[in-house]
Amino acid sequence: MKVASVQVEIRDDESKEERISRVEKMLDSLTDHDLIILPEIWATGFFSFDRYQAEAEPLNGAFRERFAAKAKQLNAYFLAGSMVEQEGEHFYNTSLLFDPNGHLVGTYRKIHLFRYQSEEGKILSPGKDLGVFQTELGTVALSTCFDLRFPELYRKQIDQGATLFLVTSAWPLARLEHWNLLNRVRPLENQTFLVSSNCVGLTRGFQLAGHSVVVNPRGVPIASGDETEMLIQTEFDLAQVKEIRESFPQLTCRML
Repeated sequence: MKVASVQVEIRDDESKEERISRVEKMLDSLTDHDLIILPEIWATGFFSFDRYQAEAEPLNGAFRERFAAKAKQLNAYFLAGSMVEQEGEHFYNTSLLFDPNGHLVGTYRKIHLFRYQSEEGKILSPGKDLGVFQTELGTVALSTCFDLRFPELYRKQIDQGATLFLVTSAWPLARLEHWNLLNRVRPLENQTFLVSSNCVGLTRGFQLAGHSVVVNPRGVPIASGDETEMLIQTEFDLAQVKEIRESFPQLTCRML
């Protein structure tokens, strides 16, 4: 499986449309990939809380339409990152996963909302569904940024058959060591692959960490980024999940 994580720089002087157009050009350079992933609320900017409600869209809005077409153009499974979704009076941090034909495989509304130096928990509502989907690649589980600190979510996802974790994020540089650790321990303890996409840049006084990463089921990074806007690309065989789980069957020893 050939994968690409798109590490997007967030600039406060950019409009939503300007950033989307810039990222589309980055995506156009990707060919012959099986999976492409973007970060968290990248079009608006995670820390731009004053823009959330104005730039929110319904699930069937322009964002979905635009990136369904992009998935079809790229002929790849495409996690378009997350957006601010509006449904009635409620707003959500919602990730969208498309198949190579541009069909929406599924969505995930972020369950664990961030409240430390953040307005996310005040503006948005938490999701309830686990975000696990069957694809031709394998069983894919979605999560978002702060979710990484809650191991019970990932345990529930592997109980639904997950073999690949996809993580969208806007994680700050101040907690880079936590980011690096959690991106390794979640696939290690669950014997899955993990692909994450994190934002970079200085936005609203917060420096974002980057260091998007691809990690194997032994908790070993096989590709990673730095703190600049870039593409992280690598290949792996998802069949290794079954092989590793059989050769070192730690999950069969679970007591809870």
